[in-house]
Amino acid sequence: MSTSAGWDHPRTSLYTDHYELTMLQAALHSGAAHRKSVFEAFARRLPDGRRYGIVAGTGRLLEGIADFRFGDAELDFLRRTKVVNEETLEYLAGFSFAGDIWGYAEGEAYFPNSPVMIVESTFAEACILETYILSILNHDSAIASAASRMITAAGARPCIEMGSRRTHEESAVAAARAAVIAGFDSTSNLEAGRRYGIKTVGTAAHSFTLLHDTEREAFEAQIASMGAGTALLVDTYDVEAAVRTAVELAGDKLGAVRLDSGDLVAQAQWVRQLLDQLGNENTRIMVTSDLDEFAIAALQSAPVDLYGVGTSLVTGSGAPTASMVYKLVSHTDDAGTFVSVAKTAKNKASKGGRKYALRKLNDRGTATQELVGIGHRPDDDGNDRQLLQQFVKNGELLPGWTGPEGVLRAKQRHADSMKELPAAVNRLQRGEAAIPTIYEED
Repeated sequence: MSTSAGWDHPRTSLYTDHYELTMLQAALHSGAAHRKSVFEAFARRLPDGRRYGIVAGTGRLLEGIADFRFGDAELDFLRRTKVVNEETLEYLAGFSFAGDIWGYAEGEAYFPNSPVMIVESTFAEACILETYILSILNHDSAIASAASRMITAAGARPCIEMGSRRTHEESAVAAARAAVIAGFDSTSNLEAGRRYGIKTVGTAAHSFTLLHDTEREAFEAQIASMGAGTALLVDTYDVEAAVRTAVELAGDKLGAVRLDSGDLVAQAQWVRQLLDQLGNENTRIMVTSDLDEFAIAALQSAPVDLYGVGTSLVTGSGAPTASMVYKLVSHTDDAGTFVSVAKTAKNKASKGGRKYALRKLNDRGTATQELVGIGHRPDDDGNDRQLLQQFVKNGELLPGWTGPEGVLRAKQRHADSMKELPAAVNRLQRGEAAIPTIYEED
């Protein structure tokens, strides 16, 4: 497994719900726990106004499954609180996932009913992973989906992830990773940099300016310490005065000025004019302040060079979960034959059977539909692309999906996937999913 040096992944077996283990206990009692089973993670629908989603979190999930073990501390807790009986505790003491896991690669686009992840194992093994799988896929895919829309709105202008202070400390690390997968350039979060090899950036906040007796003294200290190429925050007091002071002190080597308040469109325009008048044509303008994809789109006409995004990103820009579910779709009967099973409840129906997914592409390489074969692999017409990748085989994690390498691969996969999608996806209008998901029965 590939992870950043020096990071010890925590044991993950209790990142789950009570009823996963009571289901296991009852299945062990009935004798059905060891039936071979197929579970599928998918989203029945996209959030309102969204036309596609982006898969993220797979690498983190695979690392966590490798550490999904029940040691003495976990077993003692379960025994003391009487969550499960001794037979179940004995099973858990030797637990190690030994099945197969397939899925859409991180960075890949998905649509309603896309089989984002498929787990093939015994019922017992797959059942107790449900909560952990959904908690990671739902969070990280929500962040990546929002980040992808922001990247689309930003065009060629880089985006920086800056949302750590707006979410849980571990969610902040996961959000930074998901944002970079969806095209963000860097993050302010140092732990994300350490674990996943992500570029980290940052200079100073308003408190640094307020600490000094004058804004000039603050700028002098920052430039002396970090060099003229630093980015100076110029809206603590008077923006025009700050820009003039910054240029006076750093000259035409000044890296950037950051705007964090006010009418960002109008302000960026006259700050750009002022910088150019002062001979600083190469000094960039960075904007922050509660940006989302719509604010970024509104700034397209402004002379902005890069965006810093925080709150809206780490909360999924109005959709904090990807609404994925995890359903049993097939299992063996007493004779060892696989039978398809599906939920039929109103508005929550699922489709039984093991799935195989293919993206249909036309002669121009544009996606036209997601074709999902039930029990068979759909035919490739020559232009099409099979979507399911194998991540785990017989319990062994296959290389390339975790650690910094996994993040780089996922970022490239996102870029490639976006090229396949219709131009309509790259606009922020409301509408149905960009391409339909079609089931192809046996």
